[in-house]
Amino acid sequence: MVTLSMPLVSVYIIAFNEAEKVRATIESVQWADEIIVVDSWSTDGTAEIATSLGARVVQVKFNGFGDLRNHAITACSHPWIFSVDADERCTPEAAAEVRSIINNPQSLDAYWTPRRNFFMGQWIRHSGWYPNYRQPQLFRKDCMRYDLKPVHEGYQLLTDKPIGRMQNAIWQFPFKNMAEVMHKANRYSTLGAEKIKHKKISMWTALLHAKWAFWKHYLFKLGFLDGWPGFVIALGNFEGTFYRYAKAIEMQKGQDWKAPAALPSQQLDQP
Repeated sequence: MVTLSMPLVSVYIIAFNEAEKVRATIESVQWADEIIVVDSWSTDGTAEIATSLGARVVQVKFNGFGDLRNHAITACSHPWIFSVDADERCTPEAAAEVRSIINNPQSLDAYWTPRRNFFMGQWIRHSGWYPNYRQPQLFRKDCMRYDLKPVHEGYQLLTDKPIGRMQNAIWQFPFKNMAEVMHKANRYSTLGAEKIKHKKISMWTALLHAKWAFWKHYLFKLGFLDGWPGFVIALGNFEGTFYRYAKAIEMQKGQDWKAPAALPSQQLDQP
């Protein structure tokens, strides 16, 4: 009698100084056959927490999120991969659906996963935050890779099959407080500036793109229906966009935007 083995799935989590979040994330994916935490030398105990919960920690120098995710794929041992970030939680319903997909011989090679985001104490139903797909999060190991953009990385499918869609959402808690909103806006605007620093831009470009980012989220993506959280999200997109372009201009200007090493000598007016 031949016993057929069931397909196995690896979960990978990318993290850097996520000690306050990573425990809940790992606990939500304990159903997986393998949990990989790709850390970038955290200093807050993230790696130690992950190890204590049975995850295998792989240390990778941060050279952009695309590169980090490619290292994560390489580190995974099993034929199916489910990607979960440190601020995401896999629900039991989503876990059951993942098992159902990988056990079905007719399954596709990659699947979008809907995300239900929570911010300022509520589920954000609009503002472009639901279902808020990012790259396909469930995929066969040999069927997807990421590009090397430093932030908002894209993906490359290595299969001719279309992308499927999971029905059950995972949960995401992108910000623990307003300080983290500002911290992430600063970090991501710096990484984003690297992507556009080669373009011909001006401060007017920065302002116009920032205004569009606000109205896109607040009006066209119905952020006003989310109340004050929707306004804060739109305002955060205004600021992040504006500073992304301003930082790119700073990179272009180089020394012209930096403070001089010493004040130029001046003839002081005599009284």
